Amino acid sequence: MKILSFNKILAMLLCFLVALSFCGCYCEEYIPSADYELSLEGEYNKSLAGTTLNVFNWGEYIPDGTEGSMDINKKFSELTGIKVNYTTYENNEAMYAKLKSGGVSYDIIIPSDYMIERMNKEKMLEKLDFSRISNYKYIDPQYKNLYFDPENEYSVPYSVGMVGLIYNTKTVKQKPDSWGTMWDEKYKGDILNFNNPRDAFAISQQFLGFDLNTTDKTQWDKAAHKLIEQKKILQSYVMDEIFQKMEDGEAAIAPYYAGDFLLMQENNPDLEFVYPKEGTNIFVDSVCVPKGCQNYEAAMLYINFLLEPDIALEIAEYVYYATPNTAVLENDDYSLKGNEYLYPEVYPKVQYFHDVDSDIRTYYEYLWESVKLA
Repeated sequence: MKILSFNKILAMLLCFLVALSFCGCYCEEYIPSADYELSLEGEYNKSLAGTTLNVFNWGEYIPDGTEGSMDINKKFSELTGIKVNYTTYENNEAMYAKLKSGGVSYDIIIPSDYMIERMNKEKMLEKLDFSRISNYKYIDPQYKNLYFDPENEYSVPYSVGMVGLIYNTKTVKQKPDSWGTMWDEKYKGDILNFNNPRDAFAISQQFLGFDLNTTDKTQWDKAAHKLIEQKKILQSYVMDEIFQKMEDGEAAIAPYYAGDFLLMQENNPDLEFVYPKEGTNIFVDSVCVPKGCQNYEAAMLYINFLLEPDIALEIAEYVYYATPNTAVLENDDYSLKGNEYLYPEVYPKVQYFHDVDSDIRTYYEYLWESVKLA
């Protein structure tokens, strides 16, 4: 569930401009200077060389050679001779809609938990052949047998994240402990909220003590009313704009993912983060193979490659979310090992989003429009 930050875009642009200034009108593709020596446990040969693997993933969700990172897809192609055709989507719903249209074919997708549940219900996923995914042994047992894949047949966990409250210590002098901070009038004009219905409603629902997947429409009504109540002190609804606003001190309070907070804090050390006492949302994004895939053999090989300890370490360092890979968690070279935000000693109360019935989904989307127009 990776959001492309403003600063990452800016950094890439600056790198390009600097390179251009040195090479005049001719500029070669930047190649990281690091010489990656991989220690691989799986077997990778060129029996599928010349074939293509179509990967559909979130933007900024796999190391691609930028900022000194390893180019994971390039390494896979070098090992196997398989061409990786890599395209991205902005959110789960966009991915789902494209697959549902039937006009495209992908071999690998990385949806979130609730979307895997929906796609499973609709028979949109292929079963995985775990006899070919030897590195599955590295997946932490706490991320197996989850509600969206109880028999571990259709998915392999890729990354994990939790939402918390980011705050600027220059404005918020006392450490907050509740989602209620987002309704505190003394921070009028300094508060941001998610610009999508499920996440925005979740903040309100948790503050009110409601289940995030409730089928009680009166609870959705009350959560909507609470969001409308907040609007008079809210600065704006945001998604990727949060990076610039929080890093530049244009806002002081916002809910967002722990991994993204760490990136923001690197650019603004005045920022801090807390998991509110009422609880929070947790997500697990997982690698799946959609129905209609054209290169199943290569897909199994690719999944196993992503689970390689060296590769999983590169991914964890790049995306900045928690990893479900025990080899990474035990690696002393992992810069985020034991990080208090990604791996808190005392976990907050958490809830997963589930795929609620279409009737409830339509209802909260209708309420969201009412909130935005209020």
